[in-house]
Amino acid sequence: MHARPLAVEGAYEFTPKIHRDDRGLFVSPFQEHAFTDRMGHRLFPVAQTNHSRSRRGVIRGVHFTVTPPGIAKYVYCARGEALDIVVDIRVGSPTYGRWDAVLLDQRDFRAMYFPVGVGHAFIALSDDTVMSYMLSGEYVRENELALSVFDPELGLPIPDGIEPVLSERDRAAPTLAQAHADGVLPTYSASTRQEDALHTGRERVPGS
Repeated sequence: MHARPLAVEGAYEFTPKIHRDDRGLFVSPFQEHAFTDRMGHRLFPVAQTNHSRSRRGVIRGVHFTVTPPGIAKYVYCARGEALDIVVDIRVGSPTYGRWDAVLLDQRDFRAMYFPVGVGHAFIALSDDTVMSYMLSGEYVRENELALSVFDPELGLPIPDGIEPVLSERDRAAPTLAQAHADGVLPTYSASTRQEDALHTGRERVPGS
């Protein structure tokens, strides 16, 4: 499995080897040994898995979790294709305001690791696009917030020819600057503390 650091500090792309024969194919989008070799620690304890199916043009995000508690993610595309985007929204991060994008699809089965505190969005590029997630924490509605995928200062790469389909919440989401002014963005220091706690087995601190 090949690992590649992304433009957002702490985020990675993983590309597995695919075994094909006359029966079809076999692939392991997550491999603990390869992950540990690259990251220096094992994946977080998985608290929840998610499965989404989207038609072409659906945009989910930019979503993030109040930190603490924060959530880390490991994501791949099981069917179809999506442009998966990580956005650094951690105030004080050396890569704050930057983003990177990876094409996830059923041909290469690339996966992305999202550290605690970053924003996540994806754009479905084909019908019946299925995304699969492993999460370090359970979904708590009041902790889940969103930023505008159309924020001109971010300039996220929405492909030409896509007619965006968004939820009402995502369409009404604030810009990064607005969220920063409102004080709702994660800080880099809190995010890295929570990230470290995931991989050392220490209890995460609920209010610091």
